[in-house]
Amino acid sequence: MAAPRPLITLLTDFGTKDAYVASLKGVILGLNPAAELVDLTHEVPPQDIRCGAFILTEAAAYFPPGTIHLAVVDPGVGSGRRALAARGRGQYWVGPDNGLLHLAFVGAPDLSIVSLENPAYFRPQVSPTFHGRDIFAPVAAHLSLGVNLDRFGPRITDPVSLGWPEPEFNRESVQGEIIHVDGFGNLVSNIPAGDLMAWLGEQSLELKSGPLHLQGLARTYADRAPGEFLALEGSHGFIEIACTGDNAARRLKDGVGLPVEIRKR
Repeated sequence: MAAPRPLITLLTDFGTKDAYVASLKGVILGLNPAAELVDLTHEVPPQDIRCGAFILTEAAAYFPPGTIHLAVVDPGVGSGRRALAARGRGQYWVGPDNGLLHLAFVGAPDLSIVSLENPAYFRPQVSPTFHGRDIFAPVAAHLSLGVNLDRFGPRITDPVSLGWPEPEFNRESVQGEIIHVDGFGNLVSNIPAGDLMAWLGEQSLELKSGPLHLQGLARTYADRAPGEFLALEGSHGFIEIACTGDNAARRLKDGVGLPVEIRKR
């Protein structure tokens, strides 16, 4: 049986109008033509590190061990921010040290991180404005060829953390906020559904967010009439607010940072 092809995922805020994504792929395939490239998304809102971190970790959980995740949302490109490669959760991670990889790193018991400082694994000419092409892409390709992580640079233990809000659970309520708006306009909160169900026990809930006051959780988007708002557990495992057949974020004219309060009833 033939050995599986090395798998590299790509996540950026580059969009697909320009040649930026193609350049990443060209560099990788030029070094390892056998690599299999999977686009997670290139539609992260420009410079939105938190959104990129959420999408990266949401998708990465479904990829096999040994997958290399190349992520570039890099408003500090060319500055003093470090460039990283890491092994953790049975996978590899390559990207800027700006919090983009924080959710992949946090809680990983097997985490090893290096600062990318060995130019032997970069392109010969490194643009100060395109480290994705000239540093991160070749490093991902060399990882796919079996180069040991420690060849790329020294170990570090202090990666930049992301300002990631944690929900607050107390006896009377849960206080959270919207952390992501998906392509359908669904408002994803930072409240894990499993933690919420354990807190609720046998009781139902009421949810308040902005002008909304919702009773109970729906099971599917079709559980409410068209145009009605609902709260439910999204496929990512967090409580989200949606609007049946419509765009909840557009209807509410709100998004990331919107407070969410849940009480027992």
